[in-house]
Amino acid sequence: MSRTLRIVLAAIVVVVIVGGAGLWYFVLRDTADKEASLDAIGTPSSSVTAANGGKAATSSPDGVWKVQPSSDVFVGYRIDELFAGQTIKKTATGRTPAVEGTMTVAGDKVPTAELKADVTKLKSDQDRRDAAIRVGGLETGKYGDATFKLTKPVTLSSTPKEGQEVAAKATGDLTLHGVTKPIDVDLKAKWNGDTITAAGNTPISLADYQIGVIDIPVVKVDDHGTLELQLVFVRT
Repeated sequence: MSRTLRIVLAAIVVVVIVGGAGLWYFVLRDTADKEASLDAIGTPSSSVTAANGGKAATSSPDGVWKVQPSSDVFVGYRIDELFAGQTIKKTATGRTPAVEGTMTVAGDKVPTAELKADVTKLKSDQDRRDAAIRVGGLETGKYGDATFKLTKPVTLSSTPKEGQEVAAKATGDLTLHGVTKPIDVDLKAKWNGDTITAAGNTPISLADYQIGVIDIPVVKVDDHGTLELQLVFVRT
């Protein structure tokens, strides 16, 4: 084998290795956030627990609660992006910490709850993705808020006990991309005395909310995804 041929073959190998590494780093590498969960919500800081106006914790969670901003609070999406003719999938996540809302607890029921998320502040690990959904897909530049409102009380398996995790299903109306549809959100929650923490998710079909599928030469977004949330509530 001539020296020139060896140099050419070596160069090809280098290109393949470097190209493969680039493909892994920019396309295949898993950069999705972990799924929403109660375990991901840390112990509320003193600034959060003090946000109840100095009210002492009571022996019951009954009353009105409001969402308290913290580093663990968000509403977001989880969706697959399809590469190489839809043969390679990578999960993308984006989250907004700008969430507000209230809920009422009465015994083993949550009679009312309303949430609003500012989706213009959705942030993922890719600025290009965030820019794309401002003008396509979710069109956050046009539809800046997503809202959820209970349409029937949430019934718990029992009256909450402090520190005990409970599972529930919240049925209500989700308004997304200017379209309102009924949904069920699977939730887990825990009353911690000064706070109530909650986490959950629900599947979303883009077509149901008239959300166009982003499809460009490099990547195509799947036609369904998941809405996720993590919340911390304090007493009003």
